[in-house]
Amino acid sequence: MKFSKTKIKDLYIIYPESFKDNRGNFYRIYCENELIEIGYNKKIVQMNQSQTKKKGSIRGMHFQYPPKAEIKFVKCLAGSVFDVAIDLRKNSNTFLQWHSEIISSENNKLMFIPEGFAHGFQTLEDNCEILYLHSEFYSAELESGIRYNDPKLNINWPLEVTEISRRDSEHKLIDDTFNGIKLL
Repeated sequence: MKFSKTKIKDLYIIYPESFKDNRGNFYRIYCENELIEIGYNKKIVQMNQSQTKKKGSIRGMHFQYPPKAEIKFVKCLAGSVFDVAIDLRKNSNTFLQWHSEIISSENNKLMFIPEGFAHGFQTLEDNCEILYLHSEFYSAELESGIRYNDPKLNINWPLEVTEISRRDSEHKLIDDTFNGIKLL
């Protein structure tokens, strides 16, 4: 695995190394020993998969408050998505800055999203599948979100929005009372 830093501290792009032969390809997408290089030392406790049918659909921007703040590994299994992570960490030098990356079944990139970030994506084609590995269990009481089109963030979504859940379209906008996430 190779790791690439982004402009936002602790947010990485992971490039799995491909082992090819006449049968096809093999990729290691998770290895505790290798992830030590970027300071990861937690366990994966939950894996989720989403399937999104329509190009232009948005899922996000989701996060959980401490003590259930989670690290996510995000991998695209089918199709391609414009993947976005927003730094919500209180006192971070990059507070409310976002990073986007196109991840796809072809480029095999993974996003490593640390605790204290919101995450979401827009599908760039029909029939996309995403695999998420989580360091924390889902918590309905501590889950939250940021509106995908919040003017304070000004995320440059590449396509017109074709589908979004009611819940995601009604997340609160960031106001002057939002101080970020204080990690434990």
